[in-house]
Formats: sequence, structure tokens, C-alpha cells
Amino acid sequence: MPLLRVSEPALSGFRRLVKDVVDRVGAFLLLILLAPLMFAVAAFVMIDSRGPVFYRQKRVGKSGVPFTIIKFRTMVTNADVLRARLAAVNEGHGLLFKMKKDPRITRVGTFLRRYSIDELPQLFNVLAGSMSLVGPRPPLPEETAKYSSDVRRRLLVKPGLTGLWQVSGRSDLSWEESIRLDLRYVEDWSLALDAVILWKTFRAVFGGQGAY
Repeated sequence: MPLLRVSEPALSGFRRLVKDVVDRVGAFLLLILLAPLMFAVAAFVMIDSRGPVFYRQKRVGKSGVPFTIIKFRTMVTNADVLRARLAAVNEGHGLLFKMKKDPRITRVGTFLRRYSIDELPQLFNVLAGSMSLVGPRPPLPEETAKYSSDVRRRLLVKPGLTGLWQVSGRSDLSWEESIRLDLRYVEDWSLALDAVILWKTFRAVFGGQGAY
């Protein structure tokens, strides 16, 4: 009698060690290489609008453990309060809030978001071990609270600075497509897949498509 066994994907042992080493060494080297750019961006953010250079937000990591993500600030300081007023014009899919012309975004923020430069400080998250260079999109706590059991499988690995969602359409993806790509990554992970995604990320970022 033929049998089919379904098991939960797991990244452990030597494979996990290799990915952790690649993540932290890669993040360290990128921080050194991109330090001049990041200092310049910090200066532009300070000049463009009043408020802190960095924006910190609670996200959910591997196994549902919360952590604080770091980005360059691209919105006005009271953006989280204004979001409630904009709920009626949300253009995002599923549980995501997105607007192509979000009035909360600053002038410098528009440029930083288009080329994903605002996400560079997340390299510190990778260096600290709460994120990976490649992985599912880091979700908000209110998103994960509404996850079904199958969608929660995306929390089996660390969230990533980039991922299949980044190289496959970014914000233009529907909620279902984004989840499908994240789950595909979790189930089919390999170092070769990470390398391909990192390579394609540069093309997606410089193209600036699907980012807002």
C-alpha cells in the first residue's frame, strides 16, 4: 500500500548553521560597504523633515517571537496615528495596508522607498540574528493574529531583508500571491535559492517597480 507522509519543513543542524554564518558575515560586509551611503541618507532624512532618522516598529519573527525592525524614516512622525484615518482608502491586499500615493510619505521617503534604500538598516537586524538576508516578509503582529494554521508556516524561518516576494512584484502582489511565495520559500529553501534571490533583488531594486 503506497503511503504519503507530510512533515513540517525544518531548517536545522548544519543547514541552519551555514545560513546563520552566511547571514551575519554578509550583513557585516554590507554594512561596511554601504556605510557612506547610509550616513548620507541619514543626513538627507534629517534635513527633509523633523523627526528621528530611524523608524522602529514591532514585527513578528521566527516561531512568532516579536522583535523591533529598523528602517530609515520615510514618513511624517505621526504616520501611525494618521493610518487609521486612511483606512477607508487602503489599496493593499488582504491584511496589508498600502497606498500608491500615501500622503504620509516625505519627499526623501518617496525616493528611499522606490529603491528600497529605507530597508538598509535592517542589516543590523540580520547581524543581531532576528532577521535573515533572505526570507519571508516580516509581518506585523496584527497580521499574524489573523493567520490561519497553514499561513503560520511562514513563521518557521526568520523573516528576510529580501525574498521571493521582493523579486516577484513587491507591493504589486496580491495577498494570496505573497503568502504562496513565502510558503514556497519555507518549503524549498536552499543556499542556491538564496543566491538566486539575492542576485534578482538587485535587478528588482534598481528597476524600482512595485515599491510604494
